[in-house]
Amino acid sequence: MNELKLLIFDWDGTLMDSVMHIVGSMRSAIQQLGLEPRQEEDMKNVIGLGMHEAIYMLYPEFKNQDFANHFTAAYRTHFFSENAPQSLFEGVVETLETLQQRGYQLAIATGKSRHGLDKVLAETGIGSLFVESRCADETRSKPDPLMLEEILASLDVKPQQAVMIGDTEYDMDMAARADVHRLGVSYGVHEKRRLQKYQPLHILDNISELPNCLNDKFAVL
Repeated sequence: MNELKLLIFDWDGTLMDSVMHIVGSMRSAIQQLGLEPRQEEDMKNVIGLGMHEAIYMLYPEFKNQDFANHFTAAYRTHFFSENAPQSLFEGVVETLETLQQRGYQLAIATGKSRHGLDKVLAETGIGSLFVESRCADETRSKPDPLMLEEILASLDVKPQQAVMIGDTEYDMDMAARADVHRLGVSYGVHEKRRLQKYQPLHILDNISELPNCLNDKFAVL
């Protein structure tokens, strides 16, 4: 059997508790542009998608490049300037360090922009733990599998040697399409029932459960 080599993490809602900061920035952008407000749950629901895909889901009546560009610019202005609380979930650093010490390669597949990801990696000081990453503005958005396929190709890892860990059905769907193992987390934006549709190996209630979960699920590898 293939040895498990690579752990690919979503960022927002999986490693970083940033959901309310994202929602707040969306709300500010909507107000700035004079758009019809959207419910908080609707804004949460699109977290994990690429920015344009998220905008088109929120405002399908304005599905065009110019609108998406204007909304994105407004959103990023608020996201990078508003001092809303966002931090790594408890146990993230220790868990990632443990997994790296066990010999796993760690990567990130995120709906964030490259600028946004690089910024939070620098601020949190954990960028050196990851050997590869892909962002939605440099490839196709989740749930298209291209993001994962590019990471796998870059690291010369087979799909069955990798696990995707994420909090949304977009993560689970992407991993299923790429034939990659998947683990959900219950503390992000999508409910367990939505994750379970994609038959994850397990759904974690805390990221610190991950090392033991991998031992249990991949003991035979």
